[in-house]
Formats: sequence, C-alpha cells, structure tokens
Amino acid sequence: MRALDFSYRGRIAPTPTGYLHLGHYRTFHTAWQRARAATSGKLVFRLEDIDPTRCRAELAQAALADLRWAGLDWDEGPDIGGPFAPYEQSRRMAGFRAAFARLLETGAVFPCTCSRRDVAAAAVAPHFEDAEPVYPGTCRERCAGARLEDPVSWRFRVPDGELITFVDGRLGEQAFLSGRDFGDFVVWRRDTAPAYELAVVVDDAAMQITEVVRGADLLISTARQLLLYRALGLTPPCFYHCEIVTDESGKRLAKRHDALSLRELRARGVSRPLK
Repeated sequence: MRALDFSYRGRIAPTPTGYLHLGHYRTFHTAWQRARAATSGKLVFRLEDIDPTRCRAELAQAALADLRWAGLDWDEGPDIGGPFAPYEQSRRMAGFRAAFARLLETGAVFPCTCSRRDVAAAAVAPHFEDAEPVYPGTCRERCAGARLEDPVSWRFRVPDGELITFVDGRLGEQAFLSGRDFGDFVVWRRDTAPAYELAVVVDDAAMQITEVVRGADLLISTARQLLLYRALGLTPPCFYHCEIVTDESGKRLAKRHDALSLRELRARGVSRPLK
C-alpha cells in the first residue's frame, strides 16, 4: 500500500448498540491499515454513544476489547486518552450544541413535527436504490417559533437542485443531487440529542480527522455532511468508502448477525479474523 500524507489522521468510530461483527471489522481494519501506512499517521478510537436509549456501557467495553483481540490498535481513545479527549460523544455535547446554535442562528435548520411514518407516507422515492425516502418539505415553513426544548426534530434545509460532488478514495468521482437523491435531513432529534450527521461532522473537525473510512452505504451521508461542513465553515476531510460485507443471502451484515460477531468468534476459539 502506498504511503499516505504526513499529517494523516484517521478514525474508527463504533456505536455501542450491539456487538461488532465482521463487517465492522473489515471497515475498521481498512482504517487501521491506511493510518499505519501513513508517515506518522494517527488513528483515533471514538465511541459514538449519543443515543441514551440504545447505547450500553458494556457494549462500549466489548468494542474496545474485541478490536484489540482482532489485532487493531489506536493512538488516541477513551481507554488511553489523547489531545482531543473526551473520546466518547456522550461527553462532547457542548460542541454539538454550539454547532446547532450556529445553524439555528443562520436559518439553516427548521423544526419538524413529522414522524417517520408521516415522512414515509408523503416522501418522494429516492433516485438511488436502498436510500431512505426523500423528505418532501412538509414543515419547512409551518413550524416557526419552535424552541430547542420543544418535542420536535430539527432538519437541515437542503438547497434544492444542487449537485454535491466529491472524489472517493476507492470509488472515484461521486455526485448526488440535493432534493432528488436526498432531502432535508435531521440534525437534532426530538429526544434532545444531535443526530449522526451533525455529531460526526463536529467531532471529525474538532479531532482534525483528515480521512474518514466507512462503508459504502454511507455515501449519501457524505453528501449531506459536506453541506454541514460548508454551513459551519469547516474544512471537510477526504473520504474512503469500503465495500459492504454481506451474508449468504446478499444482505448487509447487521448487529443481529450474532454468529458473525467478533465476540462470538472469540468464544468459539477463533484466533482472530482474516485480514
């Protein structure tokens, strides 16, 4: 593998809602490889544990232990500290709130009372297969005056008809049309927590991540996040989207695939996953 830039900073960022499986391992191993191939490259371990109803402390500890068993190491993280601590998103809420306040001040977000069922019933079919429905703009103008503490979600106001492009490190040139391939997306949830899109943008910028390695199922998320980087005046990293690992039926592995979890492989006496 060719050497990467001197200032390379990558990250692995599991969500502790279940045991990590072989699909996670492949992506995290790729991130580890790319950091270790770089001159003075650094790898950050960050726990994305902002969902209080689904994330569990024992699963966070399992992620650390299972990835260590699988042969990965990192230079910064919740177990070893580092210059950008804390490395648990649940302890970084001040930064998320500050970023949201900036979006709110500039009119980049609006409150939304729609449930997932409402969106599914009224939304436009996405252009890309398996993408989520495109939000139809139901609440763009009707919920003025809502407050952050109100039981609403807050959506980023996507510019209609803008072509969002980036060059992926594995897949090359990518292009997504806002309003067709994705619509207004949630940045702050009705349970008063930041959504994935906002949290990862804020933390990747704060931790000076130079390349994000993740699965190809998140390509549209990258297009959304590029809009957030621009709205917040932040410099985006490079992106590298890995091939998705599937089961024997061709479906993407999920955390319910317990037989393929790293924890189960350890229990069965497997030495470590194939690299």
